[in-house]
Amino acid sequence: MDLFSILAEERIKQAQREKQFDHLPGAGKPLPKDELASVPENVRMAYRIMKNAGYTSEESEIKLEMITIKDLIKACETEEAKKQLNQELNEKILKYNRLLSKRKINTNSSVFKNYEEKINNKLL
Repeated sequence: MDLFSILAEERIKQAQREKQFDHLPGAGKPLPKDELASVPENVRMAYRIMKNAGYTSEESEIKLEMITIKDLIKACETEEAKKQLNQELNEKILKYNRLLSKRKINTNSSVFKNYEEKINNKLL
């Protein structure tokens, strides 16, 4: 053990002797279940980082749907179907922007839009 670990352990033991941990909220109760328990362990930390940064699974689902719709538009043969898919894509974009604006994230910046799309394509 390094010096820092030894000092930390000693302070924890001292606090236990002084009963400083006896009146903490949730004392004696089981820990809450990990909401990421179903996520594979090798990517769990990445999910925690994304969650702590404010990135939600709802956002990623909408982004994935937007990418799927864009792919469908590229493969579409009729103008009527393209028009319908474009309308659906616009609705998804509005929903996505509303999610971001609730968290006060600027969605009007076009400088990094292409870069963001490339990153999202790689992640999703």
